[in-house]
Amino acid sequence: MKRRVPPLLVLALLALVCAALVIAVARFRPHGRSLDDWLARIPPGESIILYVDWDALRRLGVLDLLALSRIGEEPEYAAFVEQTGFDARQDLREVLIAFHPEGNFFLARGRFDWPSLERFVTRQGGSCYNSFCRVEGSRPERRISYFPLRSDVMALAVSRDPSAAYRLQERHSTLPPRPASVAPLWALLPASKLRNAAVLPTGTRLFAKALSETEWLLFAAAPSGDHLELRLEVNCRSAEQARVLLNQLRGLTEALREMIAREKLQPNPRDLSGVLTAGVFEQRDRRVYASWPLGRPFLESLAVGAP
Repeated sequence: MKRRVPPLLVLALLALVCAALVIAVARFRPHGRSLDDWLARIPPGESIILYVDWDALRRLGVLDLLALSRIGEEPEYAAFVEQTGFDARQDLREVLIAFHPEGNFFLARGRFDWPSLERFVTRQGGSCYNSFCRVEGSRPERRISYFPLRSDVMALAVSRDPSAAYRLQERHSTLPPRPASVAPLWALLPASKLRNAAVLPTGTRLFAKALSETEWLLFAAAPSGDHLELRLEVNCRSAEQARVLLNQLRGLTEALREMIAREKLQPNPRDLSGVLTAGVFEQRDRRVYASWPLGRPFLESLAVGAP
């Protein structure tokens, strides 16, 4: 006769299995691996956030167009590479930067020689304890601190606070917006940052004024055919504000085209006139979406510092 397993024993075994699964998931969860995990570590506050997939841009050839190879010509950078073995041109894979009111916070994935970096910090008069390093920067507001979040991920801060990088250990439940689709380069900009339009390039000031009363803007550069495309998502305070903004952006684009035509000129693909006059816009409820082509001539002009 088969013996029945007591129901309480079955429940106890199930509870033990569930507990073991919870512990295993907590232990092996890939902290520091995903972009969402990085975004959750950004300190609360109004930040400009920039994400760069270095590997993807390297494959697209965009890093060469932006002339980043010239970094190696700087003697200070060459000395840093020699002493630490870290060269961003080859060793950096991706980076997330938050320009925060209390400092700049970085999460970077790459190949790091941690002992060499610690020796470099010590030679610069800094200190390391339990893998957390601090060193003075070029100015009092540029104190640098960092620690390895993972073997291939550095958490770093540049701030008046010499231990600011500690803030990247904590994760928060609310994530800032990010592009819905994969983009190798994107930036989140609080609209309030556009209210001082005087510091912006002349050709963009009217556009910035139209955007400055919204909530936030999300820029993304992604491959589109044989060129890159700059995409913009704007979160407005209401559907009516979005409709007004859509009409403003379309009107400004048409006005720019007419102004260029009156001068008997053509939009130049190497400067902002060629980019801005090619804008396409649409509205979906409270969101306004825009796109502009970033052709190779425009990227090449950025590389040589053309206006």
